[in-house]
Amino acid sequence: MNKTNDFENMSMFDSGETEQISINQNNTVSKLEVVKAEFIEIQTLTWEELFEGFDKLYAVTYSSSVDFICKLLKKFETAEIIFGFEPVMSNQLHEIFAYQDATVKWLKEKSSANKIDLISRIENSSLKMYAARDFLSHEKIYILESNDGRKRVIMGSANMSNSAFSGKQRENIEYFDSERLFDYYREVFEDLKESCVDNINSKALAVMDNADNIEEIPIANTVRIKKALVIEPQSEASDEIKFTLETKNLAGKYKAYTSKPDEKGKITLTPETFKQIKRKLTEAKKQEKKVRKEYPHFIVDIDEQTATLNEQQFDLNPNADEVIRDVALFLEYMNGFEKFNNDWNSMQMRYFEFANWFFATPFMPFMRRIAELYGYPLTTYPVFGIIYGQSNAGKTKFLETLRKMMIGYDMPIIKGADFTAVKIISLGQEVKGVPLIVDDLNQNRFREYGIEAIKSSDYFGIDDNLTHYPAVAISGNEDIKALNPEVIKRAVTCRTNARISRVEASKSHIVTNVQKNIGTAFYCEYLRCMLEKIAEISEKVKSEEYTGNHDILAESSVIICKIIKEHNNGNLPLYVRELTFENYFDDNIIGANSKEAIVTAWETNRKNFDIKKKANQLRYAAEDERDAERIIKELPVNLNAQKSHEWIIMDLEKSREFFGVNFKKGFWSK
Repeated sequence: MNKTNDFENMSMFDSGETEQISINQNNTVSKLEVVKAEFIEIQTLTWEELFEGFDKLYAVTYSSSVDFICKLLKKFETAEIIFGFEPVMSNQLHEIFAYQDATVKWLKEKSSANKIDLISRIENSSLKMYAARDFLSHEKIYILESNDGRKRVIMGSANMSNSAFSGKQRENIEYFDSERLFDYYREVFEDLKESCVDNINSKALAVMDNADNIEEIPIANTVRIKKALVIEPQSEASDEIKFTLETKNLAGKYKAYTSKPDEKGKITLTPETFKQIKRKLTEAKKQEKKVRKEYPHFIVDIDEQTATLNEQQFDLNPNADEVIRDVALFLEYMNGFEKFNNDWNSMQMRYFEFANWFFATPFMPFMRRIAELYGYPLTTYPVFGIIYGQSNAGKTKFLETLRKMMIGYDMPIIKGADFTAVKIISLGQEVKGVPLIVDDLNQNRFREYGIEAIKSSDYFGIDDNLTHYPAVAISGNEDIKALNPEVIKRAVTCRTNARISRVEASKSHIVTNVQKNIGTAFYCEYLRCMLEKIAEISEKVKSEEYTGNHDILAESSVIICKIIKEHNNGNLPLYVRELTFENYFDDNIIGANSKEAIVTAWETNRKNFDIKKKANQLRYAAEDERDAERIIKELPVNLNAQKSHEWIIMDLEKSREFFGVNFKKGFWSK
């Protein structure tokens, strides 16, 4: 064998004692198992010679090739193989499903191409294979045993693949002909089987598609046998994981500027190559600065208790006079709604609720990551908000003002005509922390793109491992008559019923004055308090004290009320109040407009109602079928509302409770 193809450090050792020492995350001494070995010599062997003469194989591998596995299996009467997962696995159930499903498909396809019948070997018990559902040790271990009693352990960096064992790439490979070490690693292997892997049975390999037959994914087999299985959450990403993700991000960045391989796949580097790359990177950096100005990076760091905008740190101890100024300007803006017609009191209430969500959005990614890690629903931390209803309700200016209070300057607004789900997802990867504003989204475009984007928010930012992605605030006019249930349960909604006349709007200079003079002091004060609160919540989550989702919207409102009261002579307007999650997603809030419409109709036009007491039905004739469809979308599920042409049929008793009306026709009815 040519020396240039020798395996790096292919050695033969004598195993010895096991030593243990380590420092864990709490800086307390713990034990690390270390195999004490002795160097004997360097040998040059083929992979066949290394594995020759043994009858049983127990292996742990990460990346692997079925071609090599098939060649290796032919050498052994029996074999057990554990397939680990090289990329980061965070114990999220959807990741486990995806990895195990992909592993089974990969084995099935590649073994067929290699003409080896894995199913038969599994069924005659000469082969057992396992897929990871948790982090494994990073060891690549091959434990060999012969029928005459000889033992061998092969370990090092080599995965079960042609490239690792062909001599074409350098690997650290050591083997130990030691019974003591064999016994030790057999015990390690059995522990892995018991604690963090699932058996790949023959049925899983036989079905056409495990995604369609979820009960055949390996983890399902474990649950069938054990009756129950608890998936423990991993702690926050370690420095190694963060480094891996950062490396992947940088690789993607450099890919666009580096040389492409020639026809033979080779890349030639010269000093001029690096000059060209530097020129491209310099130009890209200029463009990035331009994009950053338009689409900023706003990062709240819970661990460091800091907030930065385009790498410039916010002063989280703002001047008290500046906070007083910003509070006064914010209240001036909110009090300006008194000039609106119709129900401006209700409008102030709704707009304050929306402002509370808007200010809290930079903290949503962190809370959503915790929720995902610990198996709680992400809908508790919404990243989409919608203001819709009457035109001339000041929706867009209100959103612009809130964002200026956060970052101190304007940034582009996405026009409704340019809105697509793909664009939002793309910008979600560019912008950090600062909410995106979509202006004047009409019903058709909302139906075509908006619903899709909001439904995708279940894993918005999470699937891409983003930690500071933006929320999305959408404004729409009155042609958005109602929102679908799948939108209502995922997005903060605010329907406006008040508007300002054009004459009154032309007289008022409130918006111009506030936007010109308001700064970020109010929001910096808010950030400091919220950072402290979220850090406190984070510690609770990691302890056994935590019993469920934390109401971040409630915490946010408490802090806003505190800041306004302290910097407004102890006074709080009626619309500034402490909120809870229910203020956003309670049936009475979501169905408020439909509720008002039906109550008003009962008071003014009872002939549109038909009461079937024996059938427990309340029937209401809407204006037309579209109006009926709109109302039904907003009504609580427990009303069992159904549509028949323009008629809405509801549960009578539940309707009386929800609408607060007796629904009895006659002189004495109310």
